Amino acid sequence: MGRILAVMLIVCTVALAAWGVITAYDELMPAGRMWKTPAIKPHEHPIPVMAAGSVPVSGGEAFFHAAAAEDLKPPFGLTDPAVIATGKTAYGYYCVHCHGKNYDGYGTVGQSFAPKPRDLRDAKVQTMTEGTLFKEISFGLPGGRQPPLATTIAPDDRWRVIAYVKSLGQRN
Repeated sequence: MGRILAVMLIVCTVALAAWGVITAYDELMPAGRMWKTPAIKPHEHPIPVMAAGSVPVSGGEAFFHAAAAEDLKPPFGLTDPAVIATGKTAYGYYCVHCHGKNYDGYGTVGQSFAPKPRDLRDAKVQTMTEGTLFKEISFGLPGGRQPPLATTIAPDDRWRVIAYVKSLGQRN
């Protein structure tokens, strides 16, 4: 009987200690537990009415996917210095991790790929049409490492990245 009471006392002590640690942890967490954070309950607020023309009925990614590469043209000049500068920034956000700061495929992520990402200053890339580059960036390369980025990068930013890549020129 004494052993049972001792075991029960130990179990109760451990349970109380665990409860105390968890409670202290909850009080010290900056965000609190999930059940304490604010949430929006279904139908708590009326659903906002969409503005006319919010849902596209033509164009969009389906247009780019269906169009032939030679028919795709940028909506602005790719030699404009402002476009190239914005493309450099977009390259830093989306492309440098794989293609690297030297554009050779040895980025922090790309260096572990086999095959490694393309050298963007290679003659093959530099001689591609803008439309072909746009489609490869947007929808990836079949059997290649280029992921489809149509849902990640806005179309105008894809064109700006192309302007930046084309401005690099061929590697000597």
